[in-house]
Amino acid sequence: MGIETFWRAPEVNPINGKARSIPFFNVFNVYGRVFHFSWFGFMIAFWAWYAFPPLLPDIVAMDDNIKSTQILNSNIVALIATLLVRLVAGPCCDRFGPRNTFAGCLLLGAIPSFCAGGVYNASGLMAVRFFIGILGGSFVPCQVWTTGFYDKNVVGTANALTGGWGNAGGGITYFVMPAIYNSLWQHSGLSKHNAWRVSFVVPGILIVATAIGMVLLCPETPTGKWSEREAFAEQAMRRHSMVGTVDVPGELSTTAPEKKETSPTSSVDGHNSDKKDVLPPVGAIQYADHEAHLTAEQMYETAKGEIVRKPTFKEALPVIMSLQTLVTTSAYFCSFGAELAINSILGAYYMRQFKLSLQDAGNWAAMFGLLNVVFRPLGGYISDQLYKATGQNLWAKKAWLHFCGLVTGGFLIAIGVLNSKSQSTMFGLIAGMAFFLEAGNGANFALVPHVHPHANGIMSGLTGAAGNLGGIIFAVIFRVETAARYGKAIWIIGVMTIAMNLAVCWIRPIPKGQIGGR
Repeated sequence: MGIETFWRAPEVNPINGKARSIPFFNVFNVYGRVFHFSWFGFMIAFWAWYAFPPLLPDIVAMDDNIKSTQILNSNIVALIATLLVRLVAGPCCDRFGPRNTFAGCLLLGAIPSFCAGGVYNASGLMAVRFFIGILGGSFVPCQVWTTGFYDKNVVGTANALTGGWGNAGGGITYFVMPAIYNSLWQHSGLSKHNAWRVSFVVPGILIVATAIGMVLLCPETPTGKWSEREAFAEQAMRRHSMVGTVDVPGELSTTAPEKKETSPTSSVDGHNSDKKDVLPPVGAIQYADHEAHLTAEQMYETAKGEIVRKPTFKEALPVIMSLQTLVTTSAYFCSFGAELAINSILGAYYMRQFKLSLQDAGNWAAMFGLLNVVFRPLGGYISDQLYKATGQNLWAKKAWLHFCGLVTGGFLIAIGVLNSKSQSTMFGLIAGMAFFLEAGNGANFALVPHVHPHANGIMSGLTGAAGNLGGIIFAVIFRVETAARYGKAIWIIGVMTIAMNLAVCWIRPIPKGQIGGR
């Protein structure tokens, strides 16, 4: 992949309309536009979702007389809401399309964001944070939408980038919310009581603007309307009649083969044609690597098996009960669950551990979330490269996923056991842990598109919800141990992470006999 792919229109798989490269710098191209709306929409949502934690310990808690235990309870409540929304968002993506589900999550979540300034007690805080949790559910359509626009060779990188840059909102909020609050208080003449309340209007406005832009400027799928996705695939298969060549192993060329002399009576799909350039009959295409041995009919079935179907209980149950779903949900339970729980307490942990000010503690805590900009995409990119280097072997993606989980667990145990009072030691361990934890998140959603591709929304919803469930369980552990014993809670999470990854590492990457997704 040359550097020119960063701005030129990508090569497109003619059967499914998915891009085989990411045009980062080309917002005029539909694939580039969808890519940027995906990560930016989730980043704004994540920022608003975690807008309270940077201001809670000192500003909001003091103004509304909220206790530290009530703050921890509100963290748990926010995660419960997101878990429920993610479970619903998955089937909604399969039924109504990811773009519409994405925009719906943003618009619904904007309402409680605008209402956040009306919090005056612990009950109000929990109620508002519960409904703001809707925004956390936008991760599912973010990933499903990206999966729908990028082909298997690059989907891991694309998902990791949109998820990672979106997750950075959890770090950005630690910089932005205190800055907005200080600006309103110190430079705009508002009292502390009013300044923090008005500050929540800013993410609310951005959320609404992003949702509207998403609907107006981006298509539902690369092939048109969501309701017409299956018809396009069938038409494409007939139109191309499996035409094309493989110039590079594993890559389908959209360039027609060299012209040959044909008679006016030559036909495609049994119909007469007067065209000079008649496409070869079904079976003429040649594929490399694992696709080389497939017949045209098998390729058709493979493509058909990757078309997302409307969710039904009969379709969903085998997906929910499969061992492969257990793999992605268990791994994400540990990785994203730990990220959510740690992100909620890290500022308070640093303040207590190192006697830092609100702004300084927030700045250092922000680094954990901001590392997602690099580490999560790197996890997805490495997964894609291992997939290619091993002849498109999905065991490579799975092995990388579990390796990240095991090393993350080791770092968490070290952080918790040492509970260091040295800033350099603590920040170094947190950065090392963040690399493998966030890379593991990227590796997970590099594998998800391959597992039950006909139910990608359900798979993404279940996996994303499992991450929230992990966040809830780990937040409860922090709640039980209290701020004075956060170190113990962290090493407990590390032990759980190692145990759960070892428990599912033996399971096949995809179900035996699955059509599509390889």
